[in-house]
Amino acid sequence: MDNSFASLINSATSILVLLPTKPTFDAVAAGLSLYFSIKDKKEANISCPTPMMVGFNRIIGVDKISSELGNKNLTIKFKGYDAANIEKVSYDIINGEFNLTVVPKAGFTSPQKEQMDISFSGVSSDLVILIGGANDSDFPILMSSELTSAKVIHIGNRVLSSDREIMSLATSGATTSEIIAGLIKVNEMSMDPDIATNLIMGIEEGSSNFTSSDVTPDTFETFAYLLRSGGRRQPKVKLSPMGFPPGAIPTQPFNRPVQKQQVQQVEQVLEKLEQIENKEEVVENPPEDWLQPKVYKGSNPPSGQSDTFSENKG
Repeated sequence: MDNSFASLINSATSILVLLPTKPTFDAVAAGLSLYFSIKDKKEANISCPTPMMVGFNRIIGVDKISSELGNKNLTIKFKGYDAANIEKVSYDIINGEFNLTVVPKAGFTSPQKEQMDISFSGVSSDLVILIGGANDSDFPILMSSELTSAKVIHIGNRVLSSDREIMSLATSGATTSEIIAGLIKVNEMSMDPDIATNLIMGIEEGSSNFTSSDVTPDTFETFAYLLRSGGRRQPKVKLSPMGFPPGAIPTQPFNRPVQKQQVQQVEQVLEKLEQIENKEEVVENPPEDWLQPKVYKGSNPPSGQSDTFSENKG
């Protein structure tokens, strides 16, 4: 039996690319790149059990990542509607179209359109590709029975520690994006400038701009291949307090320019937020003055009030 990556993709009817919980930037860039590479030829979805972080917004197509694992089952729920008010539910097939009818009890109104919540559940894919991660806990679905009939494979730069039988395509490399780029190239899969750009960002971010000890000559060769494929290097844009609109800094009046002290305080906070996002570390609190509530009394204060900030002490 041919278990090459290309044959697995070609033989699948529907493919689910699954990211781990709290994925790294590298894993998101790699997973999206693989999803885009196969979606034109196969029915494909990409999912992550946890929300995307703000720092991932520069990855092309990040909005395509869903929190739903599949679309096998359709669920219709009426939020805020008491089910005890329903007399019966029936359905008809009219001109080949499915019609669902909800009949309320006498004296009660039907559920309203704005109360309708439609969602999907259940994995219908016959091939599930796990991206990155370290063990089973990174992919909660592995502990359920939803993947019983699906073939599961794992791609990463580290072997996944799992109690489940999973086909591993993991291999050594500085980043998962580097591994995905190699698979796309070797198997002659679709590669366009957007895919290449995502993989470039994933390699740069995952290898700490090539300073990781896992970087090899192959890493640079893969990077060159992506650049030749139309990939673009996207410098990481850092927020600057100097670009904040008037009034955006709590300790600064609306009608005064940003002061050096406020710039330093905001830069400290932004740096700590970035540390939390990228390293998932607990860092010390920002300056106390930043967290203290402030009330600004406008440029035309009532009689007896000054045009200053004052602490709101309740």
